[in-house]
Amino acid sequence: MKREVGSIKTAYYDSATTYSRENLQTDIVHIGFGAFHRGHQAVYTDLANQQIAVPWGIFEINLFGESNLINELNNQHGLFSVLETSATAHTSRQVRSVIGGIHTPEQGIGAAIARLLEPQVKIVSLTITEKGYCIDPQTRQLDDANPLIAGDLQTPHNPRSAIGLITFALQRRKALGLQPFSVLSCDNIPDNGHLTRNAIIGFAMRLDTELAQWIEANVTFPGTMVDRIVPAMTEAQFTMLQEKTGYADPCGIVCEDFRQWVIEDNFVRGRPEWDLAGAMFVSDVQPYEEMKLRMLNGSHSFLAYNGSLAGYEFIYQCMEDPEFYAITRQLMVDEQAQTLNPTLDIDLRQYAELLLTRFSNRNVKHRTAQIAMDGSQKLPQRAITPWLQLERKNIANPVLSLLIAGWLYYVISNIENNSELTDPLLPVFREAIAHQQTGWQKALALLNTNSIFGDLAENIAFINKIELAFNKIAASGIKQTIKEITSGNHK
Repeated sequence: MKREVGSIKTAYYDSATTYSRENLQTDIVHIGFGAFHRGHQAVYTDLANQQIAVPWGIFEINLFGESNLINELNNQHGLFSVLETSATAHTSRQVRSVIGGIHTPEQGIGAAIARLLEPQVKIVSLTITEKGYCIDPQTRQLDDANPLIAGDLQTPHNPRSAIGLITFALQRRKALGLQPFSVLSCDNIPDNGHLTRNAIIGFAMRLDTELAQWIEANVTFPGTMVDRIVPAMTEAQFTMLQEKTGYADPCGIVCEDFRQWVIEDNFVRGRPEWDLAGAMFVSDVQPYEEMKLRMLNGSHSFLAYNGSLAGYEFIYQCMEDPEFYAITRQLMVDEQAQTLNPTLDIDLRQYAELLLTRFSNRNVKHRTAQIAMDGSQKLPQRAITPWLQLERKNIANPVLSLLIAGWLYYVISNIENNSELTDPLLPVFREAIAHQQTGWQKALALLNTNSIFGDLAENIAFINKIELAFNKIAASGIKQTIKEITSGNHK
């Protein structure tokens, strides 16, 4: 049974910080109060606050979705629970770094703008997923055709997108003589700092050239690499959380016990000492970012599409299939690792084994369908770029080819079966395959989606390898296809 408002303070936790929250203020405004943020940045900030004289507070803004989560957060005075799980143990903690939140469809965008204009705000951070940046995947510049961007450019004082909101807030801070803030992306996107910069300055250029120049000179966009597996919550996980803490926390999450954060140390008005909580400050995030995006996220995408085709609901179930386990290691070690910066001071085989162990954690119920969402935004950096790098090096890439073919098969199957498919390009996909007859003709139509594949539909080597993998899935099924690849009989 859920306790009364505020009783989360009396729940049992294995770990909770003790710093005073009495004078906690909005130092960080975070846009996108989702599960990952709760299990990652909010935890790092909470742990760092325990060790510094003046703690940093986070205020949350949600621009979309339902209002329940933010309302529950405010009912709990910003407190929420995190249950960290390994294969053999659980550790519960109360997170105390958040002070409240706004759901703009309910409270209005003006309340969010006002919060961003508070003089002491030093960082605006983001977990809005790839599509939230409104960037063209091929050019990595602002997508003028995006409906949110087009609308915000018409009424910049009443923005709906995170990009429009941040840019308008910076415009107002400039006009009011307030200091700027840093904009910190915490999304799994390659070169996320520069991408965020491209989006914000691109939007500003369309409003006011002088504003764009001011932002370019005064605002920083630190790059980050973030890592922690934080699945969307299920009823079973809420029950597990309540059994551990004694409190039915609607804002709580269950996640793995591993966490990692690499941050470019480039902030205009300071930042929390996140390194005291285990984060790493570096001058160049890119090598770490590519390692994680390709070896972890790329493998996750492989399992999301092909695991779904095999009937697996969760990632750990894929790992319990010896063939899936073997091909995931092959993808990481033989293909993705071969595309990384050779100066990276990390044992990539050891890293691969760590990832396989994390993927196998039965206590982390990470749905393949959740990872499969928004594939059009993820495929270029996780699969296509490394595929091309291996091709240039004349290194075999059968598993990456199968990743791409599996995505094609997954999209076509879901559309034909009227199954749920979450992707911003879904209308484009439906139109592309509507009048095609065979499975491969439908796949080829998808491969002509320029915003994902560029001109690769004209690359004969690419098309031949993807066609071979796609047709093998159709003829033999995904499990037999994987077995042939891991045994070396895939040609």
